[in-house]
Amino acid sequence: MEKMKEICWYGRGGQGAKTAAQLLAEASLAEGKYIQAFPEYGPERAGAPMKAFTRIADEPINLHCGVNCPQIVVVIDPTLLNLVDVNEIAEKGILLVNIDKPPFQIRKERFGLFKGKIYTVNATKIALETVGLPLPNTPMLGALIRAVEIVPLKSLEEKLKEKFLKKIGEEKTKANIQGVYRAYKEVVWG
Repeated sequence: MEKMKEICWYGRGGQGAKTAAQLLAEASLAEGKYIQAFPEYGPERAGAPMKAFTRIADEPINLHCGVNCPQIVVVIDPTLLNLVDVNEIAEKGILLVNIDKPPFQIRKERFGLFKGKIYTVNATKIALETVGLPLPNTPMLGALIRAVEIVPLKSLEEKLKEKFLKKIGEEKTKANIQGVYRAYKEVVWG
């Protein structure tokens, strides 16, 4: 991939797309990268479709605009797949979807012309089984790191501890980290 990675996150308000974009950026910053992370909202309410973006680069980022042609698209809520335009994804980019279907089925049903790689993981199931809540954002981070070596898992783990320990406690933080590692192992591609 190019020196700068641009990632678009599709989710609904309250699912953690903004938090995931920010966590990935901050973990990358800890690795010496330059970063940007920002959301794009429509109607500002829980459950409304929204996008978040992450830029990660080896050099200072001088862009101050939205992401139009991301190399990576992460779909946290599979009901938003119809909003993903494969023509907007960089050629041979990556599409990561939180869904209980194999990648070939997603390609066949919706993205037949897409030349990039498709990855799937059932992040909602993982979140329910580890954290006890349907918040798939942290498992999606684990799957993303498996798909694209953006940051080491340990860097993300440290950032999760830093952000979550005081906020949600040790038990829930460990559960989130467990979800990240599990999604890292369970993501499939095709």
